[in-house]
Amino acid sequence: MTQTTIYSAQKIITMNPNRPETTHVAVRDGRILGAGTLEELAGWGEYTLDTRFADKVIMPGLIEGHAHSMEGAMWSFTYVGWFDRMDPDGKVWSGVKSVDDVVARLSEIEKTMDDPDAPLLGWGLDPIYMDNVRVTRADLDRVSATRPVGIMHASGHILNVNSKALELAGLLKTGNNHPGIPLAGDGLPTGELKGPEVMMPVGIHVGMNRAFLAADENGLRNYSRLCVRAGVTTSSDLGQQLNDDLLAVFEKVTGEDRFPVCLVAFRINMGLSPQELVDYTLSLKERSTDRLELGRIKVVADGSIQGFSARMQWPGYYNGAPNGLWYIAPDQLAEIYERALACGVQVHTHTNGDEATELTIDTLEAALRKHPDFDHRFTLQHCQLASEAQFRRMGRLGMCVNLFANHHFYWGDEHYTLTVGPERAERMNACRTALDAGVPMTIHSDAPVTPLGPLFTASAAATRHTASGRTQGEFQRISVAEALYAVTMGAAITMKMDDRIGSIETGKRADFAVLEDDPTQASPEALKDVRVWGTVQAGRIFEAATI
Repeated sequence: MTQTTIYSAQKIITMNPNRPETTHVAVRDGRILGAGTLEELAGWGEYTLDTRFADKVIMPGLIEGHAHSMEGAMWSFTYVGWFDRMDPDGKVWSGVKSVDDVVARLSEIEKTMDDPDAPLLGWGLDPIYMDNVRVTRADLDRVSATRPVGIMHASGHILNVNSKALELAGLLKTGNNHPGIPLAGDGLPTGELKGPEVMMPVGIHVGMNRAFLAADENGLRNYSRLCVRAGVTTSSDLGQQLNDDLLAVFEKVTGEDRFPVCLVAFRINMGLSPQELVDYTLSLKERSTDRLELGRIKVVADGSIQGFSARMQWPGYYNGAPNGLWYIAPDQLAEIYERALACGVQVHTHTNGDEATELTIDTLEAALRKHPDFDHRFTLQHCQLASEAQFRRMGRLGMCVNLFANHHFYWGDEHYTLTVGPERAERMNACRTALDAGVPMTIHSDAPVTPLGPLFTASAAATRHTASGRTQGEFQRISVAEALYAVTMGAAITMKMDDRIGSIETGKRADFAVLEDDPTQASPEALKDVRVWGTVQAGRIFEAATI
């Protein structure tokens, strides 16, 4: 007979509206048999009572709807971000506050490297905090003039490299004519590269081939450890250039007995024609497992707001910067949408600027006229500057949205004073408007852009605090209950997995976040400080302290 285990807890928050709270949950074969009182659950027959969580609070496993497993791989390289940050081992790395500090940290690492030709890669750079100073190849030549050196920005949309890296990529010459390759007064590239079209050919020379693709077994394991520390049992991996070789790595690692998270890997639109993209992604669906969900597409429409590469409607950037970059041609976007709708493949699209959001809405509306789908759940990711009119259109078209709530804290002050100005900064990541317009909504970290942590993200959406402590966009705040729903059922809905995860109720996967504190009793400000004991994923128990 199959074993049934009943777990007791101080409180179980179910996200099931028919039974919002209870004290016990029964698990059989990695699935939830039921949630209720011990007397009720005993009716299922013989069981083992497990009281290890008797003084804990259990809620559905937290779901990160927009992150990248390269967060785990990036820790193989050098962190040079502005904010302090914890690595998979729990060590906190201090932030760096100037270009000189960045050069000094990379130089320390460079002195320890034996191979004189090995690349040196840093990550997390955020010059907007350094008065928006632009890092140049001359700065990184101070680290080394003989080995390729690069730094990926926190946004993931800009790469700075030294002269050696440009030389290896064949770009250290005059005559470059590309909007993603700024030129210095001497006609040579400054070393700043914007957008994947120019980043990737140079990035392979500075070590980004592994980090950007997350084609690294240890990186995937590191990412899973970060998930346990954050209470995450399911995470999107939103944008992989999936091929059979990379899938073999994902299948091997996620298939390990103690891999503690389900990864939902999206195939990014780059590197394939629209037909190849949709056909290949469709073929992957049958390779899905309990810990590797496949068969979805990620499209990138524009860049980042703080990197001034997002596409903006009139009047554009507050500081007068030129409009950003398109990462996809409109006819390609239309073909991807039409082909995906025709064969039932879900598409999530990155839009930061409101002009990019307008393009995607227009394109999907036209595609739906050709291929109606009453439950497509095409989702806009980030969607930071969407207007009320755009949210109303999204609702009518059956779209979902995943808003970048962490931006209020990490870049809110800069958006207010520099990128979009006060009025638009207060409407950014408009969670309240999305819910009022009936648009299914979740919120995210976009790790490694910001640290993985759905409880922090929920707190950010409920407070809308900036790093300086201001409340930015009072009327877009949502309640703690709405924020917790967003990082559980909300995320499950946007990924079309709400039949399996997101709540604690009969039939769903036994995925739980085990907490030391009750998040429903926390203030919006204190929600981020709720302590995570660990997770239960498909009935398997993982303690954060020992992972």
